[in-house]
Amino acid sequence: MKRTMRYGKDDVWVYRTYAAPLTGVRSIPESAFTGRSNILFGMKVKVAVEGDAFLTSFKDGDNTLVVATDSMKNFILKHAGDYEGSTQEGFLEFVARRFLETYPHMSAIDISGEQIPFDELPVPTKGRFEPSPLVFRYSLNEQSVASVEVKRSGEEIIIADHLSSLKGLKLLKVRGSSFFGFVKDEYTTLPESYDRPLFIFLNIGWRYNDFEGARGSTKDGYVAAEQVRDIAYTVFHEENSPSIQNLIYRIGLRILKRFPQLVEVRFESNNRTWETILDDIPASQEGKVFTEPRPPFGFQCFSMTREDLENPGETPI
Repeated sequence: MKRTMRYGKDDVWVYRTYAAPLTGVRSIPESAFTGRSNILFGMKVKVAVEGDAFLTSFKDGDNTLVVATDSMKNFILKHAGDYEGSTQEGFLEFVARRFLETYPHMSAIDISGEQIPFDELPVPTKGRFEPSPLVFRYSLNEQSVASVEVKRSGEEIIIADHLSSLKGLKLLKVRGSSFFGFVKDEYTTLPESYDRPLFIFLNIGWRYNDFEGARGSTKDGYVAAEQVRDIAYTVFHEENSPSIQNLIYRIGLRILKRFPQLVEVRFESNNRTWETILDDIPASQEGKVFTEPRPPFGFQCFSMTREDLENPGETPI
């Protein structure tokens, strides 16, 4: 078995102002997103380094080749000023390559980041409202997340793996979702539902066929988390879903259709549907009363590739 041996630094908060703007994003019908100014470019970074040379530090307490994790933090912060790109994925790859170029005894770098979202705020400008170029609001909504693994292969430095993600999307649909026809036996207490409010927590990940798209350096190559978010809620709005499983499958098909540069989409969803308290309110034709569900919640994990989209038996979307 291959030994697990890595160490690194987490919670490295990086804030860069006036990074290169994100442009050249593919236009899709489900989203108005066309780019990002990157006036504020922030993320929380985690980095782990690997290399056989570090065995003596674990085994013998020899720190001769140990790069202090505090130095790793400073390394990431310093090179945030050198990055000339416009995407989180590109920045992570840039820093990982710099690590391997600087420290020849490191064999691989696993680096990830959670983008810190700041919302633009409209301010009155010449009789209309336009986004302020100076004042932003820290957002508590969903986050764009990315991870990149870079390693040595002979004399080259290659990308071994990568994943872009949208984390913490929370969507509620008040009508148009159902769940019935499931297995019923002596353990079943859940009633069938033909029109329920559905509240889901959703994480969506995607992989590129060519990492060049993730760098944002090619026209129509980058897939923005904002666009993935917009596809998710558009499909949720349009479809009368018989289950969360079917809902995420349809979202995945739409993402793969809109972005041919992707080879995989993956999901992790949680069912947080409210518990019904009042099914009928006399003063309201449609109103009901709900409360938070009890702590145990269902979850679904699913991944899709282009084979799912190209299956001739599927009904086109």
